[in-house]
Formats: sequence, structure tokens, C-alpha cells
Amino acid sequence: MPSFDDLRSFVRALEKNGELQRVTIEVDPYLEITEFADRSVKSGGPALLFENPHGSKVPVLINAFASTRRMGIALGVDNVDEIAERITGFLELQKPESLLDKLKLLPKLGELAAIFPKTVRSGPCKEVIQREGFSLKEFPILHCWPGDGGPFITLPMVFSKNPDTGKHNCGMYRMQVFDGQTTGMHWQKHKQGAEHYRRLAAEGKSTRMPVAVAIGSDPATLYSAILPLPPSIDEMLFAGFLRGKSVEMVKCETCDLEVPAHSEIVLEGYLNLGELRREGPFGDHTGFYSLDDDYPVFHIECITRRKNPLYAATIVGPPPMEDFYMGKAVERIFLPLMRMQLPEVRDICMPAEGVFHNLILVSIRKSYPGQARKVMHAIWGLGQAMFSKCIVVVDEDVDVQNVSEVAWQALNNIDPQRDIEFVTGPVDSLDHSSRLPNFGSKMGVDATTKWPSEGFTRRWPNVIRMSPEVVSRVNQLWKRAGLK
Repeated sequence: MPSFDDLRSFVRALEKNGELQRVTIEVDPYLEITEFADRSVKSGGPALLFENPHGSKVPVLINAFASTRRMGIALGVDNVDEIAERITGFLELQKPESLLDKLKLLPKLGELAAIFPKTVRSGPCKEVIQREGFSLKEFPILHCWPGDGGPFITLPMVFSKNPDTGKHNCGMYRMQVFDGQTTGMHWQKHKQGAEHYRRLAAEGKSTRMPVAVAIGSDPATLYSAILPLPPSIDEMLFAGFLRGKSVEMVKCETCDLEVPAHSEIVLEGYLNLGELRREGPFGDHTGFYSLDDDYPVFHIECITRRKNPLYAATIVGPPPMEDFYMGKAVERIFLPLMRMQLPEVRDICMPAEGVFHNLILVSIRKSYPGQARKVMHAIWGLGQAMFSKCIVVVDEDVDVQNVSEVAWQALNNIDPQRDIEFVTGPVDSLDHSSRLPNFGSKMGVDATTKWPSEGFTRRWPNVIRMSPEVVSRVNQLWKRAGLK
């Protein structure tokens, strides 16, 4: 499948593939669009394009990633595992030992050279430039749930710069709209945007932090903003990898930041260091309202946009929702990176009920005693995986994508006192159950077969399975009996 240059070409592809429905009646961004989107994703419905949102002339796109098939279309593959295979191919690059080896490397090196971000002089996001007289109220920003503190921008690509290295970062942090020119900036303590903010404040050389926010871009670029990439990897470079071609970037009008040139809407502005404002509550991906708290305030100085922009949004809440499918793709794409550091890992699964950080199921090829516990602690040391509240480790012959099978195997394989381990450390800021904000306990469950070298001297029973010969004979008899 081809990659997309912008959001609207993605919309056309969704429509061509029967994955989009246009909603022509008037629907209110206050709660009603959320109810439409929630019903659609939970019934396996299509992406929705609201062409007539109440109070705005800007159409709203939602649920664009809310299925396995739509994630494949978004990333230009039939199956996201294809991306994992490409990553594996690059990870296996080694120093060539012969001329033939060097020739074999050329195609991959050429592909790498073609994916670096490219700065251009202008782009579609500059068709309209508003330095004054603008208001966020022109856009159909969703008030998602009844208990929310206000309307929230839910799919923003937030660009900031590391004051020490000059390296740019792109993250996705919700933004509560306070009025036509200001919003909250909900970046949690562990995010790179928050780190840039702290470093700039510590330097004491400035009272402002420039920030740019892009809304609506080609799906690979937009998706890259949510990925748990190491700080050393540029999100726009990885977007180029997903797209198979460079992301075109354009300089902002009011600050020394760049944004994707094909964005629908760009908000340029700044944060006053030390200025905080109460933000929230917000109906979050946990299925509960995250509590209100103090966060930095984003002041908008300029809005640039297309002449007739699209507004991209998502909602989160009781799972499964659109974020589950986005997270599932993260799981598949980053498995090769995890296996590079933990080669014994066979597969991982983050079930919808675990809302990403609450549960990770891991199958391993066990080679020595205590290996399951080694894997648990290693995962807690991998970037955002440190937030994993519960990790269950099973043997390699257990299908972790089958949650029922994992539960059956785990509940039969554990002696709770022996096989469950508790640790304390950083937890997700949105975890309302932790003893303190950002700090709490986590649990690891070793559900692998226990060995004598692990102190288990009893005989381990065999799993009940019918003999293959009988299964084969009954397959034929089953058909003859007319059974379905």
C-alpha cells in the first residue's frame, strides 16, 4: 500500500476501502460526537467524518485508527507485523566483511538516507496565517465526557526543543481549552516535553518556552507522536521510516521550531516557565476520570492552517476504544526492539482490559532458573514499560494473544506466595489507585513451569491433549455426522 502525504489523502483511502462513513447531519462536539464514536468503535463500525459539527465549519475526523484493518491502511501495510520485520532487518545490519556484503547493504542504506526529515520553504499548513483575531472556538474541539473540565484537544502533535542539545521532540499530550487563546499542556513528569520544560527552567536563561502544536497530519507522522521511542530517536525520522519517505517540515512563523508542512492546523505559542493552572478532570483511557491537577499553560500567538482544514480527534474511555488499536500496533512494531535486549522473549500482549500499563503478558524461552523474574525487571527498566503494573510471564508454548489460555495456564502454574513478586517504583501519572501520584507498587507473576533448580521437586503434570490420530479420524466422522 502507498504512504500518504496528508490527512485528507488518508481519508480518501479509508472511504475507498469502505472504512469511512460521512455524517452529514448536525452533531454537537459537546458529548454527542463522543457518543457516536464510542458506539461505532465498540460495534466494529467505520471511521466517522462529521461534516456539519454544531458551531463550526470545520469537519471532524474520528476513529480513523479504530480497527486492525485501518491501522494497516494508515501505515501502508496489510499487517503491522510487516513493519516489525523491516525493523528486524535494520537491526540485523552488521559491518560488511566482503564486497558482496557491502553491495547487499546498499539498498538498506539507501532506504535509510531517504527517510530523514526534509525542511521545505512552505507548505499547505501556511495557506492561512492568523497572527491576530483568531480563536480556538472556530474549531470543533470535543468536550468528550460529562465530567470533563472542559473541551480538550486530543490528537495534538506537540513540538518542543531540548535546550541543552537543540534536539526536537514530538509528543502527544492532551490540551484542555481554557479560552480562545490558551490551553493546558498535560505533559506528565516522565515525558520529554516536561523534561525540556524542567531543563529550561533550571538554566534560568529564559522565562518562556516556545512550543508548536500540529493537528491533523498524514497518519504515519501523527502516529509517531505516540510511540515510546528512546529520546535519541527523532519522531519525524521514525515517521519517515514508517512512510518510506521523508516528512516535509516547515519553520514556524513565530519561533525556531519546525512542524509537518502538510498539517491541517498549527498552533504556535509559548509557555511561561512557572505558570501553572488547574487542568482536568478528564475521562481517560483507564475508563475513569483522571483527577484535576496543575499543569503549564500554553499561550497561542499565531495559528496557521489550510484554507479548509480537517480537525482530527480521538476519544478515550472504557475500553476497547481507538487507542487500543493504536496501542496494539505499538506492541507488534516494538517487539523486535524488546527482543534485541531480551532475546528470550517470544511474544508479548497488552490486553484491552489492561489499558496498556496495567497488564503485560510475556512468553519466554526459559533456559535457566529465575529467568522469568529477570525478564520482569528488565521490562520495568525499558522506557515507558516501567509503568507496567502487572507482568505475567509464561512459557513459550503459551499463546499470549489468547488471554483465556494465559489465565488458565497461569492460575494452574503458580503457587502465589512463591511465584508473585512485588516491587515499588514509578507508575503512570494517570494511575488513580497508587499510594502517591507517580509512585506505587507493581507485581510480577512467574507462571512458567517450575524446575527442580528453582526448588520445585514435585513431578509436573502433563497437559491433557487428545491423540493426533483420533483427532484426524473424528474430523472425518464429524463431517459424516453432519455436525458443524
